[in-house]
Amino acid sequence: MTPANPKAIRVDLQLIADMIEPGTKVLDVGCGNGDLLEYLWRTKQVDGRGIEISTQGVQACVSAGLSVVQGDVEKDLRNYPDGAFDYVILSQTVQAMMDPKGVIEQAMRIGKRAVVSLPNFAYWRVRLYVMFKGRMPVSESLPYEWYNTPNIHFCTIRDFVRLTRHMGLTIERSLFLDEEGSSRTMGNSIATANWFGEQAVFLLKK
Repeated sequence: MTPANPKAIRVDLQLIADMIEPGTKVLDVGCGNGDLLEYLWRTKQVDGRGIEISTQGVQACVSAGLSVVQGDVEKDLRNYPDGAFDYVILSQTVQAMMDPKGVIEQAMRIGKRAVVSLPNFAYWRVRLYVMFKGRMPVSESLPYEWYNTPNIHFCTIRDFVRLTRHMGLTIERSLFLDEEGSSRTMGNSIATANWFGEQAVFLLKK
């Protein structure tokens, strides 16, 4: 029996969860400790699977009763058949990949839709940080120094929208989170989102 009050999740994960239809088949790529997968299972009864590279993350997921395998996303997504999932989730993942475009291509191959969230490196506070301090920014949403960050591709909202157009993908929904953690619909206001969005979430289809 599913609990009436599941554990709360981060606001960006909640935005992703709101884009997932109940009872669907979901693959969470780079699922970490499984918070989002567990939430989707408990609140939307999804058939959820995950892939995670860290042993600690996989162990946490398995301990929670989740179906998660350990693997390298950039290699192992190729092993999944075409159209195997209704949704493939890439939460704070693409900017940490060696080949973000290739990972998105694989996600769109194996899923009918993909949900992608990412930090926005064009957020106005990030711009000012670099301008006035002359250093790579460190903040609550970007909590790493330049030498130990997992983010190896510094992407902006505008960059990502351009990539989706280049790949011929359709953005069905797009939201951004402002500095207060409130979500706002992006729509055609890419310039506004690029300035004021700390993070963005996109629902993509072919």
